[in-house]
Amino acid sequence: MATNSGIGFEVVNQLLADGSFHVLLSARSAEKGQAAVAELKSRNLPGTVELLKLDVADERSIIAAAKLVEAEHGRLDALVNNAAISGSQGTIAEQMVECFRVAAVGAQMMGDYFAPLLKKSAGTPRIINVTSGAGSIGNRMDPKGFGNEFPAIPYRVSKSAMNMVFAGQHRGFEGDGFKVFLYGPGPTVSNLSPSNAPGPGMKPTSVGAKPIVEMVLGKRDIDAGRYVEYGYEGSFPW
Repeated sequence: MATNSGIGFEVVNQLLADGSFHVLLSARSAEKGQAAVAELKSRNLPGTVELLKLDVADERSIIAAAKLVEAEHGRLDALVNNAAISGSQGTIAEQMVECFRVAAVGAQMMGDYFAPLLKKSAGTPRIINVTSGAGSIGNRMDPKGFGNEFPAIPYRVSKSAMNMVFAGQHRGFEGDGFKVFLYGPGPTVSNLSPSNAPGPGMKPTSVGAKPIVEMVLGKRDIDAGRYVEYGYEGSFPW
């Protein structure tokens, strides 16, 4: 399960190219989701894909989506929590609430409501939470930390909270054999904000998305339970 644009779209594209997966592409907008599915199908990749209408900021939407997946598929093998917003509209308080609800509350609810289906996985259940170095307190406190010229408080706080959601999932599901990941793609071209437009220092979306696909494929199980940032050796500072 992944999303309909940016890194999420590229994750779906690469999973379909692998040919071993039926991917549920989630989207809040049915129109945008259908367009994404149509584009992917036009590429004639060996895997299969379908749209799952889902708003991670709406608990009722998540519950309905989980029930639909259970009824139609009976299980889920991997969950990619990639939804995020930059919080550029409204007052600082409004932006913080909106970002927090999508990145942190959304990731928590997705894990909670889809866990019963993940426990029925044909293999090892996997949750990949896509975070950002912007949420690293250690990076923010470093005068030379990457991206510190941008305040981005709502986004930073929401990703810091998501990191704790990951920690809770890792501890909460380890007895069920889950592999839970926390991955920051670093500076990557996406549609998150104007600062993610193509330019110097920005890696292609396909490059930033590749480690997520490897986590789904079981090629990076050594990274489960720790904070991985693209291009950084070892665990990234919290």
